[in-house]
Amino acid sequence: MTLSPVLPSSPVQLLFLPGASGNPHFWEPVAGLLTHRAERVHAGWPGFGPTAPDPEVNGIDDLVARVTSRIDQPTAIIAQSMGGIIAMRAALDKPSLVTHLVLTVTSGGIDVGALGGADWRAAFMAANPATPDWFAADRQDWSARLGEIRAKVLLLWGDAVPISPVAVGRRLAALLPSAALHIIARGTHELAVDFAPTVAQLIDHHFAAD
Repeated sequence: MTLSPVLPSSPVQLLFLPGASGNPHFWEPVAGLLTHRAERVHAGWPGFGPTAPDPEVNGIDDLVARVTSRIDQPTAIIAQSMGGIIAMRAALDKPSLVTHLVLTVTSGGIDVGALGGADWRAAFMAANPATPDWFAADRQDWSARLGEIRAKVLLLWGDAVPISPVAVGRRLAALLPSAALHIIARGTHELAVDFAPTVAQLIDHHFAAD
């Protein structure tokens, strides 16, 4: 019999992951409002937005490796959109250290199109031609493994997100063993910025609810 890892009750590191913007400052409005005393670490994606490319980063697997290399102590991952896919995989790779996940408007590694999500790829790449093309080509489906995640998960969704509708959040809540879904009225893809005080309060409650 395989026993599930016993997770620490509280993180000592908060690792913030942006979406495809690659903006390492994306989460700063929320991070500055959190009362949790853990160290804040803000990541960027090489080759995305303001972060310089790195010849050693050539796919999602390389971004996952970058993130997991930062996880050497009890860590909560707070992730936006594309960052949520990487957060899920980090939780699978470091099950004894990833204590909590907070995921906003992400695909989470499932088929968003089958749940009514609009295809954003062509428009995004046309507007951001310098973004690595492997990003838009990645369509791995991790739904079969999401049941292995033992971290406590908070799913934050807006009801006005065409590319990741509420149905995606509900599906992830059903697949993850310990997940809560909170829907923010009038929330768009930028809900973490537009509703930073609300999001910070929800995250603090998520950490304190052990």
